[in-house]
Amino acid sequence: MTGPVAGEALPPGAIDRRLVASCWTWAGNARPAWPDERSPHDLATRLAAITGTGFHGVGLVHADLVEIRRTVGLATARRMIDDAGLAYVEVEFLSDWWTTGERRRASDRVRHELFEAATALGARTVKVAGELDHLRVGEPVPRDAMVTAFAALAADAAGHGLRVALEPLPMSDVRTLADGVDIVTGAAHPAGGLTVDVWHVARGGTSYEEVRRLPIGSVFVVELDDASAQVVGSLWDDTLDRRLLPGHGDLAVDAFVRALHDAGWRGPWGVEMISADFRALPLPVALAAVRESTLAVIDAAESASAAGSRTAH
Repeated sequence: MTGPVAGEALPPGAIDRRLVASCWTWAGNARPAWPDERSPHDLATRLAAITGTGFHGVGLVHADLVEIRRTVGLATARRMIDDAGLAYVEVEFLSDWWTTGERRRASDRVRHELFEAATALGARTVKVAGELDHLRVGEPVPRDAMVTAFAALAADAAGHGLRVALEPLPMSDVRTLADGVDIVTGAAHPAGGLTVDVWHVARGGTSYEEVRRLPIGSVFVVELDDASAQVVGSLWDDTLDRRLLPGHGDLAVDAFVRALHDAGWRGPWGVEMISADFRALPLPVALAAVRESTLAVIDAAESASAAGSRTAH
């Protein structure tokens, strides 16, 4: 199946095939929480690797954005990304937006840099998350305080022409998709929405039927990957070192795609690969593998949707 591509009208039941390489997917040997989160490849090398692979967008982490600003500059980076034919850019990751004191001052510095880079690069969305369990200081933040802080963050983003996407993580104080929905709907700001990642959804114990009932207008980012049925080590270790290519694990990613499509999601589909094995691959090989596996999952989801439609009639 070739399916629709960007710019084409989708036939009834067809699933959008636009893909976004989230920041770690095209970073090479880089990982969240390493002392240096920058990609070992410069932007030109990364763009050369991704050009022509069928991806329609990319993500960039804060450490990469700082390096890009220091070297080629954000304006030049925007031209490079445009010349590569990439229509979508997203930036990440903001934490501590609910805090006070020095933690908040540090968070606000990162916020300023993320908003500045997003504006310069033509990004629309900044990804954010709650407090990770292993970094928590004191008691979890009360839910009403999180709602208030998220509403203020969304309003700030809107003032810059941006929006923020909260990602529920099962190893954080926003553990489940339901927790994320509660915060986003409680904040009730159009610039505040959700990042929905199949790994976090499945590990958080959320059913795909619940995904199917999501308020789709609040979903800003969707990310695909896969995992084994059993967590290996801690959730933190499992998510950073042992993710699998979409369709190569036990999470029934095609059913997740189908559920989101049924809910009304029309793309693009982010792919967030974070694993020791994946990081070891040459960048062009890694990108080819993740594209092939992700499109195979979308094809499977589309075939199942078509079969279900025929059965219903």
